[in-house]
Amino acid sequence: MKLLLVSPCRDEHLRYPHALRIPQIALNIIASLTPSHYDVKIVEEELEKVNLDEECDIVGISTMTSNAPRAYRMAAEFRKRGRTVVIGGVHPTVLPEEAIHYTDAVVIGEAEDTWGTLIEDFEHGNLQRFYESHQPDVSHYPLPRRELTPKSSGIFNVMPIVTTRGCPYDCEFCCVPKFFGRKPRSVPVEKVVSDIEASKGKKFLFLDDNIIGKPKYAKELFRALEPLKIRWVGQASISFVNDTELMRLAAQSGCVALFFGLETVSTSALQRMRKSIKQLSANEDAIKKVREYGIVFHASIVFGFDDEDKSIFEDTLEFLMRNKIATVSFNVLTPYPGTKIYDRFKKEGRLLTEDWKYYDHGTVVFKPKNMTPQELMEGHLWVRREFYKISSIAKRLSGALSHPLLYTMMNFGYRKNIKEDVKKLRNEIGRLERMARIVSDLEI
Repeated sequence: MKLLLVSPCRDEHLRYPHALRIPQIALNIIASLTPSHYDVKIVEEELEKVNLDEECDIVGISTMTSNAPRAYRMAAEFRKRGRTVVIGGVHPTVLPEEAIHYTDAVVIGEAEDTWGTLIEDFEHGNLQRFYESHQPDVSHYPLPRRELTPKSSGIFNVMPIVTTRGCPYDCEFCCVPKFFGRKPRSVPVEKVVSDIEASKGKKFLFLDDNIIGKPKYAKELFRALEPLKIRWVGQASISFVNDTELMRLAAQSGCVALFFGLETVSTSALQRMRKSIKQLSANEDAIKKVREYGIVFHASIVFGFDDEDKSIFEDTLEFLMRNKIATVSFNVLTPYPGTKIYDRFKKEGRLLTEDWKYYDHGTVVFKPKNMTPQELMEGHLWVRREFYKISSIAKRLSGALSHPLLYTMMNFGYRKNIKEDVKKLRNEIGRLERMARIVSDLEI
């Protein structure tokens, strides 16, 4: 028996820059859950073409919202060729009734407690339409079959790893609680160590939504990582700075950079969010503390909240430059299905499109409150271009002297990516204007 596992790209004609691509681990975990009499192959379309004529008995496709249209087209082609197709991931979890129109079965939620049953049903000719997870006990987390994907398949050749699922926060624009739940569940530390040792890797990316969601567990993990002499990056809430021991242990364990969701420099917007720090001055103090431990501070900024007008772009750039933020992911607010903000915008008639391929963090798909869609998109691009100018990169270098090579590679990687987005902006401006006029006409 042969199983083909596929991770589609958003557009088969437009690949994301290799240096900035976040590697996946979900399909490697699915492979480890699959019975040994299956020959398993994993294809990541960002790295190689998908052969629709691949000889296999069953196809599993993992998809997010932005690549869902591509996943659906791919599923249709496989089914035309007589293959049984299963789809899972965040998007099918929140919209299973949509996904089932394109596939034979949908996995809702995580796979550990459903995949074995699905395979058994398939072999007995009794495949069900839906297989729903109930947040499985991750202490039974299998070691992912890393040998099925290239070691150099992600950002700076790091290996992806997951230790905790779930996030206690409930941000209006985030669907993590919908997929993984709000109660963090952790993989036993000894199993994480075994995975790292078996991988023989030295650089890792922790894909946890919040690696310090359970501080006691995080400290145990960091102590166990220190003897391994690895280097790692991850994502944490800004509350990280409230625990000096946690910061020290993270640095000693090999942490070189952390991704923090600052989201906005608008004080009124911060006040509405479920954030541990709601004042800009406190965020500035937090940035300094992280830097003191030799950890590169990578910020996430989101533009388009209802509290913001056009002044947000200059205010954001000034804040980031003043604090010498090392690197930033600049995003356009995206109302993903399954989030509270999607439900609100849909109710208010503010969605410009529900063509999921545009739900990509960089395209405006809704009508902002205090600016036009075009102004939001142009402002977003303007900040990115200004922040990643050569002169700006040079000015901010002193804020990342602990890891100058990482700083340089990241900044020039983002700089290169902007050039592609300039082309995209020219194509999208006209579409946004047309959509905005349609929404205005409907309101009339």
